[in-house]
Amino acid sequence: MQPNHPSAATHFARYPSLAGRVAFVSGGGGGIGASIVEHLCAQDARVAFVDIAEAASRELIERIPVARRPLFIPCDIRDVESLRAAIAVTIDKLGPITILINNAACDDRHPVAETTPAYWDDSMAVNLRHHFFAAQAVQPAMARAGGGSIVNLSSTSWMMGLGGMPAYVAAKAAIVGLTRGLAREFGVDRIRVNTVLPGWVMTERQLTKWMTPEGARKIDASQCLKQRLQPADVARLVLFLAADDSEMCTSQCFVVDGGWV
Repeated sequence: MQPNHPSAATHFARYPSLAGRVAFVSGGGGGIGASIVEHLCAQDARVAFVDIAEAASRELIERIPVARRPLFIPCDIRDVESLRAAIAVTIDKLGPITILINNAACDDRHPVAETTPAYWDDSMAVNLRHHFFAAQAVQPAMARAGGGSIVNLSSTSWMMGLGGMPAYVAAKAAIVGLTRGLAREFGVDRIRVNTVLPGWVMTERQLTKWMTPEGARKIDASQCLKQRLQPADVARLVLFLAADDSEMCTSQCFVVDGGWV
C-alpha cells in the first residue's frame, strides 16, 4: 500500500464532521479526483461521483472497502442536463448534498494558432461551466440542510502564466472569480465556497503525457520542497475545506504547489 493512500495515512487528521455527510465529486474516477473520493470515503462520508471514464471509475470502487464504497454515476459533465440528473439521483439515494467538489478538468495542450471557436467552447464546458451548474443544482438542498461546502479545483497554471494551453489557463483563472461570486451569493445560507489551486501533481496522466527529464529538473529548480506533489496532498486540503474545521473560510484561494517560485 502506498504511503499516500488514505488507509495508510494513520498520522493525518480525521474530521468527525465529515462522517455521514453526502459529498458529490466530479471527475472522481482518476487522478486528483479519485484521491478525493478515497479520502472522503475513508472519513465515512457518503460519496457519489461522476466521470466519463467508466472502467477506471469501477476499478476505483473495487479498491474501497465495501462498507464505504461510493455511488458512481457515469456522466459527461459537458452535458448539463446529465449532470443535473446525476445530482438529483445522488440526493434521492443518499440525501442532501452538503459537500460539492468541482474537480473535473482536461489540460490538453492546444497552440493559439490552432484553437478554434468550437475547441474553446468545449474547453470551457469541460473546465469551467460545470462548476457553476453543479453549484446551482446543489444550492437549494444544501441551503435547506443548513449549509455546506463547495470546493472548486483550479490550477496554478494561470498564476504561472503557462503557455501552450490558453483556453485551459483562462478557464482555471475564471474559476477563482466564480468562487468569489458564489461565496457572496451563497453565504447567507451558510454555504462556503473556496478554491484549491494545485501545482504540478504527479497523477498517472501527468507522468504518462507531460513529465520529462526536463520537467523533473524544472520542478527541482522551482519548488521550495523538492519532493513530488501527489494527489493525496491535494485531497487532504480538500478534506479540511469540506469539514467544519474551516467553517469561517470562504471566498478564498488555497495553493498546494510545494512552494513554486
